[in-house]
Amino acid sequence: MRLHIIARGRMGRGPEADLVDRYSKRLTWPFHLTELPETGGKPPAPLTPTRNVVLDERAAPLTSQGLAAILNGWRDGGVRECRFWIGAADGHDDNLRNNAD
Repeated sequence: MRLHIIARGRMGRGPEADLVDRYSKRLTWPFHLTELPETGGKPPAPLTPTRNVVLDERAAPLTSQGLAAILNGWRDGGVRECRFWIGAADGHDDNLRNNAD
């Protein structure tokens, strides 16, 4: 299963980019990063079936072990891609948030 981070805004070459580089080297699963402008832009078509994880301050907290269990279940169930959505300063639109897995 591919892990795909879709982030609003550009990281540039600052501390955030260094962290992405650092942690992506630790992953054993395929990984992809897509940066979209603050508004507009369209992510690439998903691999199907896919699951969407919307990172939002209003969401229920999840432990690392809980997330790992969910990802393993999705992978074992045939999910080809898990998309992690990181919003811009004004957050996510209601449609994306309401349709998150």
